[in-house]
Amino acid sequence: MGLDVHAETIAVAVAEVDGEVRSLGVIANRADSIRKLIGKLGAVDRLRACYEAGATGYVLYWQLSELGVDCAVIAPTLVPVKAGDRVKTDRRDAEKLARNHRAGDLTAVWVPDSGSEALRDLVRAREAASRINCVRVTG
Repeated sequence: MGLDVHAETIAVAVAEVDGEVRSLGVIANRADSIRKLIGKLGAVDRLRACYEAGATGYVLYWQLSELGVDCAVIAPTLVPVKAGDRVKTDRRDAEKLARNHRAGDLTAVWVPDSGSEALRDLVRAREAASRINCVRVTG
């Protein structure tokens, strides 16, 4: 599966073993919608999913892993791009991810566990607070 993830929606595409790559449409980016999608697709031990790392974080990775789906979070800058392919849609991005994931052409990033992610969030918040205090003192 290739998943083009946004805050509210996820465009879903599958790359079948026989070579067909097809869009399954768009689902809501909610746990119940994801669980329903996985239930429709069949045996989780045969599913492999991927999505690009981005602002939505790792929640989807943790949800899919909890459901038993092998999931990879992909480095966006390392996704192969065809020359002249300038038309970007969520459906096309999901299909491209599915096709490249099946071919083994994608590079996954390290996914922190929830404890590590909470620590990273705390450090980011502290740095942001420090920047605000520096502006107030000097401004």
